[in-house]
Amino acid sequence: MKHAAIAGVLLVSLGSAAFAQQSSTVPNAPNAIPDAPTPQAGSSLGDLKDQVKPGASTTAAPSPDAVQAARPGVNQAAGSNSSSSASGGGDPETGENQVTSTDSTPNQTEAPELPAPGQGAKSNLIVSVNEVVVPVTVRDKKRNLVPSLDWRKFRVFEDGVRQRIVYFTTDPFPLSVAFVIDQSLPADVMNRVNESLSAVSGAFTPSDAVAVFGYNSTTRMITDFTGAQGARLNVALTQAKAPGRDMGVIAPGGPMDNGIVINNKQMDPNTSPEHGLNVGFAITPKEYHPLNDAILAAATELAKQPRDRRKILYIISDGKEQGSKASYKEVVRFLLGNNISVDGTLVGDSAIWGLGTLDRYHLPLLPTMKDNALPKYVLATGGTLDSQVSENGIQMSFAKITNSVRNQYTLIYNSHASTLANRFHTIEVRVEGIPGLDIVAPDGYYPQAHPSNNSR
Repeated sequence: MKHAAIAGVLLVSLGSAAFAQQSSTVPNAPNAIPDAPTPQAGSSLGDLKDQVKPGASTTAAPSPDAVQAARPGVNQAAGSNSSSSASGGGDPETGENQVTSTDSTPNQTEAPELPAPGQGAKSNLIVSVNEVVVPVTVRDKKRNLVPSLDWRKFRVFEDGVRQRIVYFTTDPFPLSVAFVIDQSLPADVMNRVNESLSAVSGAFTPSDAVAVFGYNSTTRMITDFTGAQGARLNVALTQAKAPGRDMGVIAPGGPMDNGIVINNKQMDPNTSPEHGLNVGFAITPKEYHPLNDAILAAATELAKQPRDRRKILYIISDGKEQGSKASYKEVVRFLLGNNISVDGTLVGDSAIWGLGTLDRYHLPLLPTMKDNALPKYVLATGGTLDSQVSENGIQMSFAKITNSVRNQYTLIYNSHASTLANRFHTIEVRVEGIPGLDIVAPDGYYPQAHPSNNSR
């Protein structure tokens, strides 16, 4: 009996030692994964084309079948020292606040699909209806783009629940851009916009495709999607130039047309017709600014573009909305359901309050927000808005915004939400361990019951 007890103790001791030895050989962290490729540095308009090599983003990537199924990790995530993309906007249709996310799920220890540097973006971006693509822009306190962040720094939440990242890259995607010009701007502002349009093609690469739209009382497509470096785009931009809106006209034939007359006598000879003065009434024509309709029309064409391209709706406008048939809720639902981001250059009176790239979190404090619908679209879709009043500033904004788009991180995760409900799902992106960052991503998405047929 005594010998049996001793043997039992020895077996337990040997088992504990073997377990301890086995545990010591299991690393607490995954094997070293090389950092993601460094995004291209910011640049002026002139050398942007040299930085982004033609066709660099169109090389075939690994097969989508390489995407692995989610597998739980072992460590607890530390969510106390993180920057977040949540703007508090919530559902763009109902205005409800976003779900407060808690990083209580295990750390992701298995690496997502990481294409080799320069290999290009994933060729088939949407493999199934459950894949959610999240473009993310990260800036520091000085509004500079933050490159070379490792995938382990990112946390993605859907409806407050941590998601596993299955694909991660910083390689630029080829762009499909619907370029929308507000032709209802005042004449002086419109003139500055007209003069700046010659710089548009220089902000894009030969692998990009651009369509041009103009809107005043109605929206018209000036050219369908064409090569960004082709002659057709320059011709379309020339045709997009417009005189703008007159602030007021003198209406002849009014009761004051012949000056002030009392008892059939001219009281002030200086206002008589023979002195060349025509005193009439200044009539301001009724204004139409169908911004919602213009964005929806351009987005409808943009949604037909191949799904392996980044879809950008770039608008130059003062943000005024008046006379649209489509509502903001209807339009933003379409944008989020088709992975379209709205970027733009804010011009006119709306741009005077703050020049340069507008702060994402301070936009609701702008005094012009009541008359300016453009920032709401930018916030909801994770885009970038630049505010400029001069011709040179407007020209530079084209390169600034396209450069920001090319330096986005692209994260993909598999959602477990049902596509049948077709309700809004919030998205929040955090970067761990680096405080003070401005993280811009779409506020959420609407699931689609069927994948898009634009697979060419």
